[in-house]
Amino acid sequence: MRLAVLKETQTSERRVAQVPETAAKLVKAGVSVVVERDAGLAAGFDDAAWNAVGASIASTAAEAVVGAAIVVGLHAPELQLAPGTLLVSFLPPARRPSMATAGISALAMEKVPRSTRGQAVDALSSQATVAGYQSVLLGASRLPRLLPMMTTAAGTLKPGRVLVLGAGVAGLQAIATANRLGAQVSAFDVRAAVKEQVQSLGAKFVEIDGVTSAEGAGGYAKELARDEQARILVTLSRVVQQADLVICTAQIPNKPAPRLITAEMVAAMQRGAVIVDLAAESGGNCELTRPGEEVLTPNGVLVLGPRNLPSTMPLHASMMFAKNVLTLVQLCVKDGGVSLDLKDDLIAAMLVTHAGEVRHP
Repeated sequence: MRLAVLKETQTSERRVAQVPETAAKLVKAGVSVVVERDAGLAAGFDDAAWNAVGASIASTAAEAVVGAAIVVGLHAPELQLAPGTLLVSFLPPARRPSMATAGISALAMEKVPRSTRGQAVDALSSQATVAGYQSVLLGASRLPRLLPMMTTAAGTLKPGRVLVLGAGVAGLQAIATANRLGAQVSAFDVRAAVKEQVQSLGAKFVEIDGVTSAEGAGGYAKELARDEQARILVTLSRVVQQADLVICTAQIPNKPAPRLITAEMVAAMQRGAVIVDLAAESGGNCELTRPGEEVLTPNGVLVLGPRNLPSTMPLHASMMFAKNVLTLVQLCVKDGGVSLDLKDDLIAAMLVTHAGEVRHP
């Protein structure tokens, strides 16, 4: 059975869906792994590294997918795949009808269920871990001040104040990273259940009177009533003004990101403060966020709306994603071929197209 690993074609995408370490395990299991030339180069893996573990190199993507039973990628490829091929990648709803029409069975990595068993294939969490870490480094690099407290011959420097909005995987990693850098960290989340996790990482949890916990299905946040949203903005306006660095990670599944920082709040922040909005592509937690752009306000606050932060650390991001994909592929391979158990909870939740139909519109 043949599995194809393709080079990503999206602008600024440096990750790869498999790495030599995981490819070696597939080869050992009897899978013929074919990698498009230079597919892993941007992530730090040259073609010789693939050859060393028994994978072969194809000159083009079209050559790599010939006869492939499984194609893996970060994103769905633009080239046409043969009917019956199993695609494993992130797959937005807009691409699913065309995949179904082409007879492709597609497992969408963003559809992994929130369960203990699903953790090993949870690519959203693995990539959010990288994004949360990198967001703090990005913000710290743009600050005009140091984050840790320092006592020097030239005097004592007070620690920087970091505020993290949203305590999911990315937010918790941002808290941990900011704390390791010596900042004074506080965090807010509408889910009361994460308070203990925030505090365990050394951060202060921002509590808001009159706001009930808004935890929805699968542990994700859900929308609040308008009066509760108003209370949140009143409290956050005071906390945001005091922050040197704000990391925004709050998102609601299948809805625009909640607006937590207004233009008025930004206008009241101190000159030199930085906001890094990881929710930029879903609307942003900050009113001034522009996806992929930097906005410098008249009062000297820098608002960053980075796209695809995991791709800026492609080595470890690829290694983590590759292990997620490997675990999922191992569930789909049996007796030298692809076998999809539609009763398996992971397969059932993630299989978005199959047998010519869109299963999860």
